[in-house]
Amino acid sequence: MNTMTETESKVIWHMACHVEDIPEDGGGCAFIEGKQIAIFNFARRGEWFATDNECPHRQQMAVARGMIGSQEDEPKVACPFHKKTFSLRSGQCLNDESYKISTFPVMVKENRVYIGL
Repeated sequence: MNTMTETESKVIWHMACHVEDIPEDGGGCAFIEGKQIAIFNFARRGEWFATDNECPHRQQMAVARGMIGSQEDEPKVACPFHKKTFSLRSGQCLNDESYKISTFPVMVKENRVYIGL
């Protein structure tokens, strides 16, 4: 579970799915407040992440289907189409600084996954 910071105190939490809906070390997608949100269960690290599902490189809704891993200690996801790689913490593209995706706080409680918007 990711930790909330003081700047996230005005977050509205939305129940996105159940833990078992997202494969371990994989991703899934939820439609929340008119946005496609990619949700990642990074089981190897014991962490959950959420980002925009749209890759800004070609505006494809595909990030949730990307492969997750680490670059040094930075958790990342690679878009499955053109391999743009994004930090799951900051959303910054790690192989092309001109791209960035939004990230969202995640809370797991009682087998449910909540996304903060």
